[in-house]
Amino acid sequence: MPQNDDLKSLLDQSLPKIAGPTATDEQEKPAEIMRIAVVGAGTMGQGIAQTASQAGLDVLIIERDEDSLKISLSGIEDKLDWEISRWAKTVSDKKAIMSRIRGSMEITDVAEHPIVIEALPENLAMKKVMFSVLDEICQPESIFVTNTSTLSITEIATATHRQGKIIGMHFLYPVPKTPVVEVVRGLKTSDQTFDKIRRFAIQVNKTPIEVYEYPGYVTTRVILPMLNEAMYVLMEGVANADGIDTAIKLGYNMEMGPLALADQMGLDEVMTWMETLFRELGDLKYRPCPLLRKMVRAGHLGKKTGQGFFHYDEGGRILRKGQAE
Repeated sequence: MPQNDDLKSLLDQSLPKIAGPTATDEQEKPAEIMRIAVVGAGTMGQGIAQTASQAGLDVLIIERDEDSLKISLSGIEDKLDWEISRWAKTVSDKKAIMSRIRGSMEITDVAEHPIVIEALPENLAMKKVMFSVLDEICQPESIFVTNTSTLSITEIATATHRQGKIIGMHFLYPVPKTPVVEVVRGLKTSDQTFDKIRRFAIQVNKTPIEVYEYPGYVTTRVILPMLNEAMYVLMEGVANADGIDTAIKLGYNMEMGPLALADQMGLDEVMTWMETLFRELGDLKYRPCPLLRKMVRAGHLGKKTGQGFFHYDEGGRILRKGQAE
């Protein structure tokens, strides 16, 4: 009769081995974040909130007044309705996503959230003031994320007493559909903060790219000269707007031409980013095209105003007749 030890040995030999988690598995395991706060729910803030909610997180959005909050929530609903009209989502999907998003006008409501994402306009002074306020009201372990494409994470962090817990996430528009996010380290961003936000990016179904702070990071720095050059080509009369965009789309297998892309980003935003890079780097390739300045001064800011390098209907679709030349 085999002894207990012999039986155990036989079982160990006969049963299939079940592999436990490896070090790599643990590294790639998403962060266990259940809720986040988004401060500032304009176009980008709405996209971040929708993306996080779609991934199953509870999202609190903060706006400065009741009207702005209503606009933000309606904006998310409108985008989901558009997805429903294209059969990309169902009414049930929309209900589930909206049920996980709530709004508030009280900044103190973010106090207990482990991750607070700031999505204010690209204004350094404004962001520093907000981070100073957040630093006073949030738990010491909370991580603050700034959604910026050109500003210094290191300088923003100086407004707080937790510089190791300040990091950038540069989401690209449209946030729910663009699969990449730049995760930007400031000078004092800790490895623990970076790792947690990298895992959070995976949790919300984004591919995180590690970026060290430098004006424009990767995506903005590379794309802006192309947009600017397309504007010069238009200004110099080489081709019209539709011709330029068609040539680049078909010639380089891009889904959208550079002028329509600039319209979608907002021409005022594009000019602000270019001015920042020109000021920081001093390179003439970042000097905004005079045509861009003229259009911004005229209030032709692109898709959001209905007119930029193209004219847009109420649904944001390009009108092929009456394009801006």
